[in-house]
Amino acid sequence: MQLQTTAPLPPAARPFYGTTVVRAAFVLAAFGWGVGFYSPSIFLHAVAARTGWSLPLVSAAVTFHFMFGALMVARLPRIHARWGIALTTAAGAAALALGTMGWAVAAQPWQLFAAALLSGAGWVTMGAAAINAILSPWFVHSRPMALAKAYNGASIGGVIFSPLWAALIAHLGFTAAALLVAVVMLTVVAAISLRVLVQTPEALHQRPDGDAPGVATRSITSARARPLPGRLLWRDRGFLTLAAGMSLSLFAQAGLIAHLYALLAAALSTQAAGWAMALVTACAVAGRTVVAKIMPATADRRRIAAASYAVQVAGSLVLLAASGQQTALLLFGIVLFGVGIGNATSLPPLVAQVEFVKEDMARVVALIVAISQGLWALAPVAFGILLAAGDGSSAQLGAGTQLFFTTAALIQLGAIACMLAGRKPLR
Repeated sequence: MQLQTTAPLPPAARPFYGTTVVRAAFVLAAFGWGVGFYSPSIFLHAVAARTGWSLPLVSAAVTFHFMFGALMVARLPRIHARWGIALTTAAGAAALALGTMGWAVAAQPWQLFAAALLSGAGWVTMGAAAINAILSPWFVHSRPMALAKAYNGASIGGVIFSPLWAALIAHLGFTAAALLVAVVMLTVVAAISLRVLVQTPEALHQRPDGDAPGVATRSITSARARPLPGRLLWRDRGFLTLAAGMSLSLFAQAGLIAHLYALLAAALSTQAAGWAMALVTACAVAGRTVVAKIMPATADRRRIAAASYAVQVAGSLVLLAASGQQTALLLFGIVLFGVGIGNATSLPPLVAQVEFVKEDMARVVALIVAISQGLWALAPVAFGILLAAGDGSSAQLGAGTQLFFTTAALIQLGAIACMLAGRKPLR
């Protein structure tokens, strides 16, 4: 009697590993944004309460956290090229873990800024540019949806970590809470780096988007795209307008969102304002996912980005018209503004995919993210000055906030102008 054996699956029959990479990127984004982007505002209050240091001092450390992160993002493609994505991500998680602990135990101001340096450098290895670099080898035509799913992890990270930090600090104290989060994050990210990020399509004999071997992958890069090494990139109209459009949009978003809770709490209640901020996050996830699903591969992505910014302009104007009196208008404005939040991060890298050659794309995405982060790090202060100039308080939603919402709308209009100015006419 002859025994039958099952032959191993050929490379073509293996499930497409890109799906696993998207799931891993989702988790990385949740930790990156959850700990590195949303948490510093909570660190600010926890450090001030523990040490008694002045609010401007601790706020300066938060700004330093984001500004140094912007410098690291600009160098991320070089770091990836030298050390690899897997090792870079694991090292970044270690830096973010140490920085988080530093925020909790700093006894001198210089120690706080050293912690901010570590946390600022670490979280960007799981930020927007890093997620784009992780997914790019695996997806071409289906990259919009892949990026949308992964970037949704950033929104979920904000939903999870903001209340989680508050609960952990209340029950365990800041130091124990920071240690627990740091250990869990480092364990999960190290496992993902060593098991998932080390894989490549070539090593698994797979093609981008899961295409069958031997089938040529049709590029969606514009025929007008040319290599732009060195300083040539900084003279390119497409790059400059893309960077400006993304930066202006995120500046308006960061400034408005930083003060939105306080404004809504004054108009509604603290509990209702909390639910309204959750609605903002839900709209961001929905808006990003819907646009990625319905956007054709050959669509003019600059026009889509401009349309998304226009919806946010409408949201700002509706919030202005509500004047803190009409709850229905407030909620409608929140929905309009919220649906564009996710697209402001995910659409510019998709524009870069079309307009720049493959060899330049990682550098382009890293630079536009770095420039944007360096600018929006100043947005909360700038919009706070606008509120103070209007009515002397960020806790009122009335006539004094006209300058606040009007400025947000005008900046978004500037982002629209930049996006459209960079379009190249079709032949």
